[in-house]
Amino acid sequence: MNEQRNLWIAIAASVAILVGFQFFFAPEPAPQDREAQVREQLDVNGNTAPQSASNVPSVPGGAAPAAPVVNRDAALAKAPRIKIETPRVEGSIRLVGGVIDDIQLQDYRETEEPDSPLIHVLNPTGSDNAYFAEFGWVAADKSVSVPNSDTQWTASSNELTPAKPVTLSWDNGSGLTFNREISIDENYMFSIKQSVKNDSGSDVTLYPYGLISRKGKPTTAGFYILHEGPLGVIDGTLTEIDYDDLAEDGAVEKKTTGGWLGITDKYWLVALAPSSDEALTTRFSHHVAENSDKYQTDYLGAARTVAAGAEAASETRLFAGAKEVSLLDQYANDYGIKNFDLAIDFGWFYFLTKPFFLFLQWLNHLVGNFGVSILIFTVLVKAVMFPLANKSYKSMSAMKKLQPQITKMREQFKDDRQRQQQEMMALYKREKINPASGCLPIVVQIPVFFALYKVLFVNIEMRHAPFFGWIQDLSAPDPTSLFNLFGLIPWDPPHMLMIGVWPLIMGITMFLQQKLNPAPADPTQAKIMMFLPLIFTFMLASFPAGLVIYWAWNNTLSIAQQRYIMYKMGV
Repeated sequence: MNEQRNLWIAIAASVAILVGFQFFFAPEPAPQDREAQVREQLDVNGNTAPQSASNVPSVPGGAAPAAPVVNRDAALAKAPRIKIETPRVEGSIRLVGGVIDDIQLQDYRETEEPDSPLIHVLNPTGSDNAYFAEFGWVAADKSVSVPNSDTQWTASSNELTPAKPVTLSWDNGSGLTFNREISIDENYMFSIKQSVKNDSGSDVTLYPYGLISRKGKPTTAGFYILHEGPLGVIDGTLTEIDYDDLAEDGAVEKKTTGGWLGITDKYWLVALAPSSDEALTTRFSHHVAENSDKYQTDYLGAARTVAAGAEAASETRLFAGAKEVSLLDQYANDYGIKNFDLAIDFGWFYFLTKPFFLFLQWLNHLVGNFGVSILIFTVLVKAVMFPLANKSYKSMSAMKKLQPQITKMREQFKDDRQRQQQEMMALYKREKINPASGCLPIVVQIPVFFALYKVLFVNIEMRHAPFFGWIQDLSAPDPTSLFNLFGLIPWDPPHMLMIGVWPLIMGITMFLQQKLNPAPADPTQAKIMMFLPLIFTFMLASFPAGLVIYWAWNNTLSIAQQRYIMYKMGV
């Protein structure tokens, strides 16, 4: 029957809101069409060592035994370093290898507690979770000595600040002098200008490269709606590759002009952005060394043939910091980094998600609270959808008003289902009621719900954003639970029993709104509808508190709107 069909449409649409995650598929690996002689020199850790016969990158250091893994502090102390000091970043550059492998963010902590440890984006080589960026040159002729991970650079200064760049220098002893100027801005962007002067008496061909290497697979959120791992905008298209897919399917190579690539976490990004006019071959790769997974994103630039007495140069940028929307947009404009904001996983509803975030951010600047901004935003969304919702609520109110007639009709023609259907359709036509119109607000809300979910889930601006009272992080679930009387009983319930105050409020408002709708005549349908608020309460309990607050507030506004329409119609 129509009512049953509409019921299941509504249920399916509602469940889709909660569990309809987006699936992203990694692209197929591109053919290995790079110059084999050059690429084989650039292994997965940035060392200029040849690959083995099986085409698997060699272990760093060749046949030398692997260095023992040490903790962060010990790794930092193993080699001389240049200190990095900016208003938002502290860290250091390792002079052996010239790698940037120590970045700590001054504005972000692991938890909302004020004494919580600061976030480390990059970790030193030699530590158990090494994560670093390296730059250099690959020579077409293997006999030409170029800087590698063991090179001891000479620095022009022992400190890097926004006002004071640092230049690293190294002479290969055969007529080639390599220089690397490193600068950093007030936020998270490094600029690396590499140059080489050829006094060897003969021409040499060199290829600039940059790489990001990460040891060990990090802990991820594990949601399909969020990508964490290697990614980049290659040839104008976003490429996202899961850690597991990279390990199982092998390396992915793509050619591009400009673009960017790196590795992303939920809130943090490390990315390389070469010059926008540079012809590149990019690669995403994985291998196992020292019993650990190692992931790498890298690029190889176009060849530079450096004549005797001449110089060659290459410039790239390294982003290592928090994925702040306004900052990524600024870098995209200033440096021509195409689609840099796609480092934030805005998802399929990008056309809604980003505008929603920007609007919420603007509201937050006005009211000083993202939670209050969500409440205001919900009112405005309801206002935009008011005509559609009004039509729907009028239809549902009319249906409720006709409920006695419909019940009588079902009883009258209970043995003739076809006649019953015909009479009901005739009744709907006479009263100008569309039974399906009640589903429209739910259907329209789906993209709004997903877009807001994305905003709360992926944007760092929402991380640790407080509301009022016990909600100190709108991006995390409500931390209270009914099953320990909201903290009165000293017991930590299991995850599935963490039903907080706001999920309960949401469930109650959903139940009250349900009571305003026409009751299903079929007992089975009625029971299903009765349990839906309870089911949704449990399901939404693990969602970000900001989203549950939005849902509860939206229900409350819908109840007021629907009740008013019912009053006007005399229901």
